[in-house]
Amino acid sequence: MAQLLSPRLSTSVASPSQPRLPLFSPISRRTLPFHFHPTSTRRRGLFLSCHAEALIAAGSQREEGSAHSSDNLDLSSWLHLNGLPPCKVELKEKDCKDKHLPIRYVVAKEDLQAGDVAFSVPNSLVVTLDRVLGNETVAELLTTNKLSELACLALYLMYEKKQGKKSFWYPFIKELDRQRGRGQLAVESPLLWSESELAYLDGSPTKAEVLERDEGIKREYDELDTVWFMAGSLFKQYPFDIPTEAFPFEIFKQAFVAVQSCVVHLQKVSLARRFALVPMGPPLLAYKSNCKAMLTATNESVHLVVDRPYKAREPIAVWCGPQPNSRLLINYGFVDEDNPYDRLIIEASLNTEDPQYQEKRMVAQRNGKVSVQTFQVYVGREKEAILEMLPYIRLGYISDPAEMNSVISSQGATCPVSPCMERAVLDQLIVYFASRLAGYPTTLKEDEGLLADDNLDPKRRVATKLVMLEKKMLHACLRATNDLINELPDHTVLPCPAPYAPQLN
Repeated sequence: MAQLLSPRLSTSVASPSQPRLPLFSPISRRTLPFHFHPTSTRRRGLFLSCHAEALIAAGSQREEGSAHSSDNLDLSSWLHLNGLPPCKVELKEKDCKDKHLPIRYVVAKEDLQAGDVAFSVPNSLVVTLDRVLGNETVAELLTTNKLSELACLALYLMYEKKQGKKSFWYPFIKELDRQRGRGQLAVESPLLWSESELAYLDGSPTKAEVLERDEGIKREYDELDTVWFMAGSLFKQYPFDIPTEAFPFEIFKQAFVAVQSCVVHLQKVSLARRFALVPMGPPLLAYKSNCKAMLTATNESVHLVVDRPYKAREPIAVWCGPQPNSRLLINYGFVDEDNPYDRLIIEASLNTEDPQYQEKRMVAQRNGKVSVQTFQVYVGREKEAILEMLPYIRLGYISDPAEMNSVISSQGATCPVSPCMERAVLDQLIVYFASRLAGYPTTLKEDEGLLADDNLDPKRRVATKLVMLEKKMLHACLRATNDLINELPDHTVLPCPAPYAPQLN
C-alpha cells in the first residue's frame, strides 16, 4: 500500500534528543511567521492551476449549514453529523504502555455475520487526491512524476492542520494526531524510531529498508513545492508560506508516516482515487494477512463488508494485502505471526570475472533469469525456493568450456551435475544461511526470552517478533539444504573448487 523532502533539518532518523512532535503539529508563529510571499504568488501563476471542488470549500458550506460546530466533536459524532449512515460498529480504547494517549479501534457494535455491511462512509467524507487537487488531470500528472499520492495527501492535511478548528477536517485530523501513526500494537513505524531504537533491527534487512525509505521521503519533501505551484487555486486559500518554508522536514515526515499508516488502496477506481483516507478505516481497523475483507469503493461511498462472523465488541479486521512482515512494520507498525506472505529476499549474481560470464548470462536469460537474480523465499516454502535456486547456482560452477557448450546447446535449465559440484553448491548455501543468522546480535532462544518479559518496550517487542520470524525462515532454509545434502548418494565426495561461484547477498 504504500509507495510509499528545504533540507534545513537532518535526514537521519530522529535521535532521542530530538523532541517528538504531534504528527500534524502546526509550526509556532515564533518559529516560522505566517505570511504570503508576493513572489510565491507570481511564481504560481506561471504553472497549471486547477478549479474548485476542494474539500475545504465543501466543508465550509456544511459548517455554515450546521447547528453544531465541529470544535468539540469526537470522530464518531462528527461523522454522523456530516452524513455517515447508521453503522454496526463503534470505537473502543486500548491503554498503551507508553506516555501517549490510548489508541482507538473499531469493534462490532452487535453480532455480525459474513456479508454484513459494517459501515459505509460517504465520498464527501473520504479524502482522495482528485478531491484534494480538484482536477484529476493535475492529480495524475503529479503522481506519475516525482511525487507520490502519500506526499500530496500529507501536504494537504498539514495545511488543514494549520487552519485549526476552522478546518472541516479538524475532528479527523485530531484523531490522526491521537493515533500518532501507531498500529494495532500501539507502535509507530520505525521511520520515526530513534537511532538506538533502530538498533533493535540489527541483522535484519528491514533496517536498510527503513533508511532507504527515509531517504525517499526526503526526496519527496524536496519536490513538495511542485504541488503548491501546480495546484495554486487550492493552496492560495492558505495564508502560509510555500511547503518547504512552512514545514521542516521532520514535520513532513511525521505527517507522511501518519498518512502511510491509514491510507487505503482502493480497487477499480481511477488513478487519482486509488489512495484514500477513510475515517473509520485503518489504523482504527486492524490489519490481518489472512483476512479477505477489504474497503470497497462505489459511486457514492466506501464501505466495508465483513468476511466472517463477529461477536459484539470484537475488533474488526481487514486484509492488508500480500505484504511481508518487513513492510507491515514499516508501513503500519506491526508484524503478523500468521502472515502467509512473509518472505526473505536472496540475491544471486553471476561472477563478472568469469571468462564464461557472457555465455552463462545468455543461458540464464534463456531460462527467464538475469545476471543479478532475486529469489523470494516464502515462509513454509523454503525448500521450494532452494530447489528453484539450484540450477542458477550450478550454472556459475561450470568451468569446463566443453560442458558450457553442452549447456548452451541443450534445452531447458539442465546442466551437468557431478557429485562434487552438487556438494559445493549446497555447501555454499549452508555457509550463506549460517552467515545471515550470525549477523543477528541475538539467538532465537534469546528472542523468546525477551518476548516473555511483559514489561518489554513495545518497539523492542515488535522488532524482536520480526527478527525472530526471519530467523525461523533462515533455520528452515538450513534444514532444507541439509536434507538435500543427506540425499546425495556419496557423502565422502569433497566439494569441487569453484573460482567463479555466484555471489549470494
